[in-house]
Order: sequence, then structure tokens, then C-alpha cells
Amino acid sequence: MYLANTGRPDAPPRSPGARRRVPATVIALGAVSLVTDVSSEMVTAVLPLYLVLGLGLSPLQFGFLDGMFNGATALVRLLGGRLADRGGRHKRVAGAGYLLSALSRLGLLLADGATAGIAGSLAADRIGKGVRTAPRDALISLSGPPETLGRAFGVHRAMDTTGALLGPLAAFAVLWATADAYDAVFAVSFCTGLLGVLLLVLYVPPAPAGASGPSAPAAPPVGPTPRARTALRDPAFRRILYAASLLGAATIGDSFLYLLIQRALDLPAALFPLLPLGAAAGYLLLAVPAGRIADRVGRRLPFLAGHAALLGAYAVLLLPVARPTLAVVPVLLAVFYASTDGVLMALAGPVLPAHRRAGGLAVLQTGQALARLLGAAGFGAAWTFWGRGPALGTAALALAAALAAAWRILPASPTAPDTTQEAL
Repeated sequence: MYLANTGRPDAPPRSPGARRRVPATVIALGAVSLVTDVSSEMVTAVLPLYLVLGLGLSPLQFGFLDGMFNGATALVRLLGGRLADRGGRHKRVAGAGYLLSALSRLGLLLADGATAGIAGSLAADRIGKGVRTAPRDALISLSGPPETLGRAFGVHRAMDTTGALLGPLAAFAVLWATADAYDAVFAVSFCTGLLGVLLLVLYVPPAPAGASGPSAPAAPPVGPTPRARTALRDPAFRRILYAASLLGAATIGDSFLYLLIQRALDLPAALFPLLPLGAAAGYLLLAVPAGRIADRVGRRLPFLAGHAALLGAYAVLLLPVARPTLAVVPVLLAVFYASTDGVLMALAGPVLPAHRRAGGLAVLQTGQALARLLGAAGFGAAWTFWGRGPALGTAALALAAALAAAWRILPASPTAPDTTQEAL
């Protein structure tokens, strides 16, 4: 076990070489994510508009589709993590996921508005994302010491968010240049996604030998061994999983929030793709500072504070505020993502042994995906049957209750796996 540090109880101990450059693996994966997010966010930015306003889906149908395809990746997330852990094949498994997501844009292009084709393409995109996410995050967590993981994930998420910022701008530019031709958006997105795959192949190194990082335990020996401890057998990891899943079930999803803003402001449909830009820009600015703060003060409090910011966004949309005040919602969303996305991975990573890192992170991401399936579908149903106000009020109450429960559930001082040698 790691010796206790003199800082916050849930902050990892610092080594003499902690203040070092961000590893090259993190930078390379950040570049891949940047390009890939330009591709994916071009589609994400126009998808609610395309499905709800263009094809006439109800909020219930859209919520079901959005939540279902996020939740349907559960099995492939687990499979991707397990395959990546076997023989340290993180890069190959992640590459397969990136390629499948790129090909899904081609499917949207060929679907030509057919519901079955759109559903299949969305499923392929979510499956690709599910396959690649855990191996990619495992590569990041294995590339440096645990005490700097908050900063490493912050740098990666900042680069990833740069793509999220550029994607809606690209979608807006394409729609403006082509007189609202959604097929042109899908075509440009497909080509950009292929570029991301090429960057991964050329510049991202494979996982360290034995899938062990600088501070991780060595891979288990080949041959008969005692039954390996899975991630779910670790009490600290279970509590992280329970808290993240509970909070995920009370998260209604960005698309619904942007639809609420669009209807509150009565914005023209052509301006809808620009709504995520504020949150993306804020996330870009806050991701690295949030990661550094989490490394310094511990990762539990920033993670909970991020969800408190999301609760604030719900409150702003519920209250009879002036229209300019709605600009606060993207800012609060930026704080939410900067304080939770990479911070959660940095919180859970050191708890897991290196040779099971991808599989454990896949379990955590799967729990969130299934919880958000319930949250998105439930909010869509509530909006359809009760209206926007009562549905959002119920979601705010659920998130407040989940925050109170997570405060008690999250471990105060998650530790590294028992197989790590004690520092002297």
C-alpha cells in the first residue's frame, strides 16, 4: 500500500519526480481525441435538431434513442476493457473503437433519413465509443504516476474539448454553406473521423510491457495463481461505482438542456448547433486547473462540487430569470464536466491493479452509461407527459438527493491496490 501523505486524505501521495512533463502518450491521445471530437460533435450538435425538428420525433422518442444507445454500450465497454487487459492490447482495441465510430458517420450519410439506418448508425457510434474509452483511459492512467493523474486527464480532456468546441462551429459552417444540408455534415464528419484513426496508428505508443505503468504493480505471472481479485471485490471501487451511478441516474443529458434553452429563448433552428460552444469553451479553460486542484486537495470533493454545479444549471432553467441569465447554464455545465469527467477516472484509476485497469474503468463507465440510460429515458417520458417544468423540477430533486447520498457513499481515502509495494 502507499504510505499516507501529509495532504488531504483522499489525495494520492507525491513522489520526488511528480512535477514532470505530461507524458507523450497523453499528448498523442489528446490529439486523437481532438480530431475525433471534431467529427463526433459535428453530428452531436445537429442531431437533436435533425431528429426532433427535422424528422418529427417527440421528446420521449428522442430521449429513448439517446439513452438507449448510451446504455446499449454496456456489454461492449466490458468486452473492450477485458480484451485490452489481455496482453496489453489497449491501442489495438481503442483503434477498433475509433474506426467503428468514424464508419458510423458514413452510415448516417447512407441512411438518407430512414429510421432504421439512423438507429443502426447511432448504435455503431455508441459501440465504437464504448469499446475505445476504457482502453484509452487505461493508457493515460498507465503513462504516469498516480499523483499526477488529475493533471494528465485534465490535459487530455482539454484537448478533447478543443475538438468539442470546433465541431459545432464546423457543423454550423457546413450547414450555412450548404443551405442546411445535413448530408454534407455527415460526409465531412466521416473524413475527419478517419484522420483521427490515422493519428492513433502513427503516434500513440502501445501500453507498457505487462500493462504496467511507472507506479503500477507488475502483471501477474503466467500459470496457476490464486483467484484474481476483480474490481468489484474492492470496497473502495464499489463505493466509487455506486456513487457515480447514482449521480448518473439524475443527469438528464446535455441535449435536453440545450433544447430547453432553445425553447426558452425561441432561437432559430440554424443557431441550435452553437449552443454547446459556451460549455465547450469553459471546459477547455477549466479542465487542466480542475485536474491540478484534484491532485492537490483530493478528487472526492471536486467530483461532488461538479454535480452541485449541474444542480445549479437545473435551478437556473427552473427559475423565472431574465433571458441573459440563461447564459450561466453553459458555464455551469463547463464546471460540471471539468470537475467530474477526468477527475472520476483519476479517482478510480489508482484503486485498480494495472493488469486490470481497463476492465475496471470499463465497469465504472458502464455503470454510468446504464444510469444515464434511465435518466435520459425517464426525463424524456416526464417531459412528454408532464411538461418541461415539472419534469425538470423532478430531475433537480433527484440530483439533490443523489448528491446527499454520494457524499456519504464516496470513500474519503481510496487507496492503491494491495499488490503495490509499500514506499520506503
